[in-house]
Amino acid sequence: MAVRVSFKVNGKSVSSEVEERTLLVSLIRDTLRLTGTHVGCDTAQCGACTVMMNGRAVKSCSMLAMQAEGAEITTIEGVAKPDGTLHPMQAAFKEHHGLQCGFCTPGMVINAIDFAKGNPNPTEQDVREALEGNLCRCTGYHNIVKSIMAGAKAMAAAK
Repeated sequence: MAVRVSFKVNGKSVSSEVEERTLLVSLIRDTLRLTGTHVGCDTAQCGACTVMMNGRAVKSCSMLAMQAEGAEITTIEGVAKPDGTLHPMQAAFKEHHGLQCGFCTPGMVINAIDFAKGNPNPTEQDVREALEGNLCRCTGYHNIVKSIMAGAKAMAAAK
């Protein structure tokens, strides 16, 4: 059975008819063609599918699309300013080499933005604990941690 779901994605109203079992990540990637949100594990373990929903980081592979009814969703495509200026967290990842292949990066950045909102000056341990639900197969997380620490400070300074 199909249901209509309506919400905002990256500031734009969208509406789509989906099967009841459609996952939010599938609607984002396949219907809306916002492919920066990745599918890694399909079990909410890796964090590659992380998006913001109503200002909080959520794993979109573990949510039905219809659970987003009326919500405000931000994907990695909606994080930078409309003129292309990177979000402070994105800029920190770039500056501190917080990515390698880039597969996990969108989910890492979204999760890091949510984390940094309440942690303007995190310790390395704080960041490592916050990354518990995001997996990277390329790095030892050292530069990711540095990036998030720098991004949190930059976000606080930009307020």
